[in-house]
Amino acid sequence: MDTGKAGRPSLMRAINDRAALDLLLRHGRLSRGQIGTLTGLSKPTASLLLARLEQAGLVIAVGTDDDGRPGPAARLYEINPAAAHVAGLDITPSRIDVAVADLAGRVIAEHRLATPRRSPARVPERVREAVAAAAARAGLAPEDLSHVVLGLPGAFDPGTGRFRYARHLPGWHAPGVLDAIRESLSATVDVENDVNLAALAEQRAGAALDAEDFVLLWVDEGIGCAIVLGGRLHRGFTGGAGEVGYMPLPGAPVTRNIGRSNTGGFQQLAGAPAVLALARAHGIEGRGADAAVARAVTHVEADRPDGTDLPDPAERPERACETGESARACAFLDELATRLAVGLASIVAVLDPALVVLSGAIPLRGGPQLLSRVTDQLHGLAIPRPRLVLGEVPGNPVLSGAVHAALDVARDSVFTTL
Repeated sequence: MDTGKAGRPSLMRAINDRAALDLLLRHGRLSRGQIGTLTGLSKPTASLLLARLEQAGLVIAVGTDDDGRPGPAARLYEINPAAAHVAGLDITPSRIDVAVADLAGRVIAEHRLATPRRSPARVPERVREAVAAAAARAGLAPEDLSHVVLGLPGAFDPGTGRFRYARHLPGWHAPGVLDAIRESLSATVDVENDVNLAALAEQRAGAALDAEDFVLLWVDEGIGCAIVLGGRLHRGFTGGAGEVGYMPLPGAPVTRNIGRSNTGGFQQLAGAPAVLALARAHGIEGRGADAAVARAVTHVEADRPDGTDLPDPAERPERACETGESARACAFLDELATRLAVGLASIVAVLDPALVVLSGAIPLRGGPQLLSRVTDQLHGLAIPRPRLVLGEVPGNPVLSGAVHAALDVARDSVFTTL
């Protein structure tokens, strides 16, 4: 018996079903005829396919398409949003943000839980509490979720199952913490680095849409880098690829025992504490590093009566900053751009990406003023000259990326159960 030939019809049905489901995810509502045209299937085959998916609860009929043509209006179908639900989490030392989404990708509930440091041993309970509160807002229980993705400022080493690269996240380094979370949620749970999730969000719906090779440099309280090669995240052997905050750089003291008692050179040069100190040294005040960067940009742009955001490319920024406040702001932004470009030069020299996305509070508040300076500095320091852009995902890109990652797993699971 030729088992390959015997299994071929069911395999083709599965391929066609998945193709139709992916089309509905991409386009939204489609008619039988549109699905047939896009997949190349005949009308009878497309009809059988939709009937099979409707019976499985994966698609629903949602009205008709009355386009004015003679004959009956075509029925429209879409992914059944209630076929599965997922949750994405963005976890920091001070809070847990949760978003619950349906299978169609619509976020239907969100919740934020403050996490004071006084009880780090309650990590599994806090995660369940946050997830349960978000699920309740969607009329669900945690057990109703198909998959959960936790975004963390660090990484779980797949070889040891231990959490690394985040000494500032209490309670997460305890043995078995991830297993305890999975047990408390009664759901499949994955953990991903927060910057990797921000890159995933930019790849799916932002500045790196469909990009195959790019890096995302995240500059906020900490510094991290996500690496996408061939369209896929590169995590490294221990899950620590992209932990560039620990990278030694010129201009920062050479430190030992990195990750134990010290941080690295890039963090010392361009993390939020260093940026705030640099701003104050230039007479720029702000409640935080991002606020100081925003104030510097305001000073620079206020000195441009014509309303232009940037100086002429042939004009050096410092020559366009003539007043006292504007000159100090330009000097601060120039120095910050140099620090960022020095770190990026090492990254692009190794990876040679087509695109660099700058994200996190500091680059986003710096906007085009900071972006142009980093671009100029980087192109003077490195042979590769990738295109530099600012992140475009609105709101919380880490949370958005966690939802995307959870949906990928849930859809693969649900769509292969036919």
